[in-house]
Amino acid sequence: MTTDFTQTRALFDLPQGMIYLDGNSLGPLPSAAAARVAATVTQEWGQLLITAWNKAGWMDKPMAVGNRIARLIGAEPDSVAMGDTLSIKVYQALASALEMNPGRKVILSDSGNFPSDLYMAQGLCRTLGAGYELRVVEPEAVLEAIDESIAVTMITEVDYRTGRKHDMAAITARAHEKGALTIWDLAHSAGAFPVELAKCGADFACGCTYKYLNSGPGGPAFIYVAPRHQDRARPALSGWQGHDAPFAFDLDYRPARGAERMRVGTPPILQLAALEASLDIWDRVDMVALRAASLALTDRFIAGVEATCPTLTLATPRDPASRGSQVSFRHPEGYAIMQALIARGVIGDFRAPDILRFGFTPLFIGAEEVDRAVAILAEVMAKSLWDTPAYRTRAKVT
Repeated sequence: MTTDFTQTRALFDLPQGMIYLDGNSLGPLPSAAAARVAATVTQEWGQLLITAWNKAGWMDKPMAVGNRIARLIGAEPDSVAMGDTLSIKVYQALASALEMNPGRKVILSDSGNFPSDLYMAQGLCRTLGAGYELRVVEPEAVLEAIDESIAVTMITEVDYRTGRKHDMAAITARAHEKGALTIWDLAHSAGAFPVELAKCGADFACGCTYKYLNSGPGGPAFIYVAPRHQDRARPALSGWQGHDAPFAFDLDYRPARGAERMRVGTPPILQLAALEASLDIWDRVDMVALRAASLALTDRFIAGVEATCPTLTLATPRDPASRGSQVSFRHPEGYAIMQALIARGVIGDFRAPDILRFGFTPLFIGAEEVDRAVAILAEVMAKSLWDTPAYRTRAKVT
């Protein structure tokens, strides 16, 4: 396992001179990914055609790749299945958890959750009717809001805007004490720091792979089902890939054993190939060392920005233990400031209404890049370089 991240920087393709602080939104291209995908296209799809499902092991990839993800999130073997999108996996986990906890109809989430998760919960409640409810509280109020009325908590471990990190162990323990199940969204956790699903006793989890795990835009999601629930959790989206015998073509659904029942549609083979190239890097990473390096970088960035940019307000927790692997600052002109930074080669992103968001991935970001980013941001702020109409014009993606 590597603890020297100067070795991993050469394993990613990044434009010369760019300081990429947006791996928490879209991870950069692993250098080996293009060749891996090309080989899948030309040698497997091109030469083997449909026989590649057997000869190239395509049919087994959702669980095989899931086992590689499992190490990064502290999951048991054969408890993680790949495929579909994160929203689909959130819906599956919610539907299964509600069915497993009959007599309770409240989904608890928080206002810092990613809106798509909330939309999935709202839609499911409308479908179920009969008093099902999504209850949303402030992030700081989650623990106290868990009572005997809650069927399931649906929490994103790291707030996508502020980087605030929930205490998974404490919330899971409280939920179980009150008879509730837990669903954890790991979109900003997997690949950012060590996650301990099994140790914390989590019931379900899901996440995407195109952020810290670098599978590319639209990369496949994953879902975790604790082994103790795998024979009880019935997938509401009962697709043919989750059938016990897909090629028996039964007219009635019979769930596969274990987490494999959470497969829905045909696996995205090309995206899985890109993800496998990235996981070849992640297989070498010491997650404890990664966390230490991440906190050092975020501490350095916070100190530098606060020393040079007094009009920016820190939105991320100052306590390292309460922080993911990103730093966010607030400013009323956050969008324009970010566009000025991007024009000068510092890539972060903006989240409404006023958040400048920066992600820190030690695999390809070091202290030198942090210091250069701080210096450029300080110049942008000191000279009001953001104050032009061009930087205020909103693009579709912020």
